[in-house]
Amino acid sequence: MSRSWKKPGVGGSLLYAVLGMAVSGLMATFARLEVARNAQRSSTLRGLPAGGLIVVANHTSLADGVFLALAGRQLGRPLRLLGTAGIIEAPLIGRVLRMLGYIAVHRQGPNPAEALAPAAQALRAGEAIALYPEGRITRNARMWPERAKTGAVRLALDIGVPIIPLGSVGAHQVVGRRNKLRSLLRAVVNRPDVRMRLGEPFWPRTFLRLPATGPLVEEATNDQVRAATDEMMRRLVAIVADLRGEPPPDPLGVPRMD
Repeated sequence: MSRSWKKPGVGGSLLYAVLGMAVSGLMATFARLEVARNAQRSSTLRGLPAGGLIVVANHTSLADGVFLALAGRQLGRPLRLLGTAGIIEAPLIGRVLRMLGYIAVHRQGPNPAEALAPAAQALRAGEAIALYPEGRITRNARMWPERAKTGAVRLALDIGVPIIPLGSVGAHQVVGRRNKLRSLLRAVVNRPDVRMRLGEPFWPRTFLRLPATGPLVEEATNDQVRAATDEMMRRLVAIVADLRGEPPPDPLGVPRMD
């Protein structure tokens, strides 16, 4: 299968609208979703701005992708979520996801830049993409975000787009890490709150004092990419901590437990 991204046509847009309404109604059975705009009074950001951008979110549950897509609808943009190639390129569900503009990531390839090439295509087309910078559901026992991988920042530096953090709490009460069916049944009875909050745009090029537009003459060093990634994660963790009402164990994300 071709490792490229195709912009959804009219059929894909209609499918997105229909599925969005259907899934929104279905998920209301399991949870109460609250999506808050930026909390800073000085901010004019009330939703996702136009143009290419990357939304990064913390990952606590298999239900996160559904809530993230629904949050995008409330924030005014269809989000093109990144997912493993095994799902996005599957014969049945994969076809639907590709029609919605979801992006396959081939994690097993030898070249990380090539794995993110379809996401770069979508960004150049002015799309809003969404990913989990941790690269997996957190393994922290208290569901705090883990230290992030650098893919989101590398994409943002390459294309010259902002990263917008979207913190989330509560999804793990809908689909737990263990006993998934039991947690779903419990959610029908209790309808837990899933709360999400949008942060301020973060521009890695500006943070690293690199040219804001056009191709970079020199690539950022690994240390620069790591510093920008830590700053991105600091902003995301701060939103999660505010939603939880408690200080994080590590402001940059807890060390990965591999």
